[in-house]
Amino acid sequence: MIFATDLGDPEGPVALPDGTWLVVEGTAERGCVTQISTDGQTKRIIQKTGLPNGLAVDHNGVIWVAESKVPSLVRLTMEGKAEVVATECDGKPFLFPNDLCFGPDGALYLTDSGILVPDFCPGNQIRPDYMSLKYDGRVYRIDVETGKVTLVDNGILFTNGIAFGPDGLMYVNETITGNIYRYAMENGSLTGPRILFGNVIRADAPAGFKGPDGMAFSADGRLYVTVFGQHDIIVLGKEGEVVERIETAGKLPTNVAFALPGNKRIAVTEYELGQVEIYDVPTDGLALWSGKKTHDLAVAP
Repeated sequence: MIFATDLGDPEGPVALPDGTWLVVEGTAERGCVTQISTDGQTKRIIQKTGLPNGLAVDHNGVIWVAESKVPSLVRLTMEGKAEVVATECDGKPFLFPNDLCFGPDGALYLTDSGILVPDFCPGNQIRPDYMSLKYDGRVYRIDVETGKVTLVDNGILFTNGIAFGPDGLMYVNETITGNIYRYAMENGSLTGPRILFGNVIRADAPAGFKGPDGMAFSADGRLYVTVFGQHDIIVLGKEGEVVERIETAGKLPTNVAFALPGNKRIAVTEYELGQVEIYDVPTDGLALWSGKKTHDLAVAP
C-alpha cells in the first residue's frame, strides 16, 4: 500500500503514539523534518534543518536528528525549536551523520558514513567511482544528559543503519559491502570486536550503487533491512540467514520502521518515487529503547 506521496528523498520513519508519522525529506529544496497525518494525506513541516537523515524520538517526545549538511546531531521539539547538540568527537568533526537509535543504557547511538556528502554525491549524484572512495565510517555514543560523544568504532565502509536487537547486541550495517555487523556491549562500551552477522546483497542484484540502509527488528527477533538500489527489504533470521525478501515498489528503499503495536505493519521510505510504502508483516516490531536508562546490561554473541 502506498501511504504517502510527494516526498523529497524521504528517510527515517518514526511512528508516533498518536498514529502520525515522522520522516525526513532530504532534498536540497526541502531539507526538513515532516509530520504525516494518520491517513497519509496531509503533511506538516516541523523544521528545516538542512539535509536530515535519521530520526529517533525519546520518551519525552524530543526528536533527535542526524543532520548531514552541516554535520551535526540536532535536538528538535515538535514545535520546531532546534538545537545543535554535537558536531565532533574528541576534536574530530562529524562527516556524514546518517542514522541513530537509543540503546538499553539510555544513550543515543549515531552512525557516521565517514565521508562528506559533497565528496560522496556531488550535485546529489552518487559518484561512479564510489567503490574506490576513502571511507572512515564510525559509530558514536552520545550521553544525552551531558552531550559527551564517545567513539565506539570506526574504519567501516559507509556506516549506515543501526538497531539494537532483543539480545541486547548492537547491529550496524556497512553499505559498500552489504555486511551487517553485531557488537557485544557492556555499560555503553564494547566488550569485543565487531562480528559479521549477515549480508543482504543478492548475487543477482542490479548493477550500480546498492547496499543496506535502515534496519528494524521485529518482536520475534528477525531483522528487516532496506537495501538501497536493490528494490527490496531483506529479512534476516536469528543466525543472520536470509529468510524472506520483500520487493518494494521503488528501487531505492531507504529506511524501515514498524507501525504501532497491534498493526503488524512496516513503513518503508523510498527515494525513487518519493513515497512511504506500507507492508503487512507477521509480527509487530520490537519495542524501541527511548532514552530511559535500564539496569546494566552485558550480553555476548
